[in-house]
Amino acid sequence: MRTILSFAAVALTAAVFVAPQASADNWINLFDNETLFGWTPYGDVGWAVEDGNMVSGQGSGGWISTTSQYGDFQLTAQVKVAAGWSTALLVRAGCDGSPYENGTTVIELSEPEKTKPDWRNVVINAQGGTVTATVDGQAVEVKQGNRPVGFIGLAYHRNDRPRGGEVQLASMRLQPINMKPLFNGTDLTGWNIIPGHKSKFAVVDGAINITNGNGQIETAGTYKNFILQLDIISNGEHLNSGVFYRGPVGVFWKGYESQVRNQWVGDDRAKPVDFGTGGNYGNQPARKVVSSDGEWFTKTIVANGNHTSVFIDGYLASDYLDVRPISESSNGKEGYVPGPGTIHLQGHDPTTDLSFKNIVIQEYPDGK
Repeated sequence: MRTILSFAAVALTAAVFVAPQASADNWINLFDNETLFGWTPYGDVGWAVEDGNMVSGQGSGGWISTTSQYGDFQLTAQVKVAAGWSTALLVRAGCDGSPYENGTTVIELSEPEKTKPDWRNVVINAQGGTVTATVDGQAVEVKQGNRPVGFIGLAYHRNDRPRGGEVQLASMRLQPINMKPLFNGTDLTGWNIIPGHKSKFAVVDGAINITNGNGQIETAGTYKNFILQLDIISNGEHLNSGVFYRGPVGVFWKGYESQVRNQWVGDDRAKPVDFGTGGNYGNQPARKVVSSDGEWFTKTIVANGNHTSVFIDGYLASDYLDVRPISESSNGKEGYVPGPGTIHLQGHDPTTDLSFKNIVIQEYPDGK
């Protein structure tokens, strides 16, 4: 029999939860405290955002899931459950059937009757075939699933009571782990320059610097499903570039393009120019341009099947599901590109002057 942890059985270690920081701030926010962008509800529960928290409605039961899938990671969350009620954090989850039967990993949590509910700090580590979890620093039992990659979700359990209780989420952050470097920081080993174009490529201060244009430098390997992170700086005003993925080997500017352009209309960052940094170029603009020229920022691309999400400095800028027919020319602006393909960095025009460093990737199993 699984043990359901009582929140009251552990001591709250801090009134305000602060997620641990990595040496590079490569954490991403799965919940933006403003909207349900990047989430999909299932079942009979009305989820909403109230006072900056994700809050369940009442109904016969269900769960809410991220639109992106994740493999190996550390996750931190703040969760509150009404007295006498329970919830579950679902990781590496499937959307087919019951999470208790489809290989999903489940961490069950409950709040006893006659307690004063408080925010509980949950830390989950998913690495290889093992998932571990703590609540307020105390280890809890985990129902181990068998999925290497999956969604992350929060469940609402219907109890046999005349009136339902709320499940609330204040924050959820994720740091991908077990990332493999694609760039050694010293030279261009593992990268190929497409010949016949004007861009100049060099390693400067541990980063790939691209000047002049147009041009393309691509990975020697090919990738289909993955989470990719890299740091980028635009060394000029409103410069144009992109991070392409699933591009055919040696073919210029194909695949999908994750835009780099720190420009917006007037003072409104929610009005990007030319799709904006983090936008899926030609398909979906960034909902907000959070990066600025002259400052390093971290881009995270999660590409799995026909879904791609892009985070800029941890903020979910775009979330695109490609339901179009396959593009015969592997042009992501025209149709679905199944891949695999190269990851490549773009030199756009004579004004190009951008740098890219800390380029790392975690590959997902094909078909997951």
